[in-house]
Amino acid sequence: MYQTLLYYKYVRIANAAELAEQHLQFCKQLGLLGRVLIADEGINGTVSGTAAQCQTYMQTLAQDERFADIHYKIDEVNEPSFVKMHVRYKTEIVHSDLPLAVNPADSDVDNHLSPAEFLAMKDQEDVVVLDVRSNYEHQLGKFKNAVTLDIDNFRNLPEHLDELEQYKGKKILTYCTGGIKCEKASAYLREQGFGEVYQLHGGIINYGKMVGGKDFEGNCYVFDNRVQVPINTVNPTVITRCKTCGTHSTRMVNCANPHCNEHFVQCENCGGELQGVCSTACGKSKFLRAYNSKGYYIKIFNG
Repeated sequence: MYQTLLYYKYVRIANAAELAEQHLQFCKQLGLLGRVLIADEGINGTVSGTAAQCQTYMQTLAQDERFADIHYKIDEVNEPSFVKMHVRYKTEIVHSDLPLAVNPADSDVDNHLSPAEFLAMKDQEDVVVLDVRSNYEHQLGKFKNAVTLDIDNFRNLPEHLDELEQYKGKKILTYCTGGIKCEKASAYLREQGFGEVYQLHGGIINYGKMVGGKDFEGNCYVFDNRVQVPINTVNPTVITRCKTCGTHSTRMVNCANPHCNEHFVQCENCGGELQGVCSTACGKSKFLRAYNSKGYYIKIFNG
């Protein structure tokens, strides 16, 4: 049995580039697999390994006062959720193109809602629940009656600010997968004059663990080789259909044609028949990756 840890922390890091190099060596020595981003504004990671490796990782980070209060979302998995270990220095720990001055680490506003508080507030008349994730994420699963934005990337959020003006008089509850996007989004919205903006602490993943995922429709997209995970054990439902045959399915895959690499829903049967491609045209590509029944591929094409 293995574990996968999902975490982030907005905190000023003076030696971020140097820390990224050191952290990579530490993770490799420990035997972990995963992806960690380190920037001047904080740290964002998903790592996977044995329970003992993950415990050592968390205990070691806790010895650094900058990371002592990190909240980890811990999933038990049958195999590691990654095949390699990457630690990279970036300008941001989640690509947003928002002004770098928008850093939740500098805010003294505590706008976090526990899953229980979020559950109690989300259906109130003066509340709007806002999904700040990309299209392929919220199309796979989202909260019932949530407002979603037609964005391909989180960095497109400012382009849709006008659509949110109608909600300025309401309480806005933002959410995302693990909390990192809605942390920055809520800070940005407050800066833009939205009065009461809150965020779901720990994101969708924590909500599922703490209150059973009630009213989350579909599954949650995750950025590792699991691709998607179930959240709702209270009143689950499936909202997506296979792109090929139209049957209900939560199986999110990448097209086996690396030139395309589209995120889409495809049932097991159609995946096998089409060898993982999204269309007949993609099936003719000479760059096709060998069919992977999980629909997750190591990136091998950069063109």
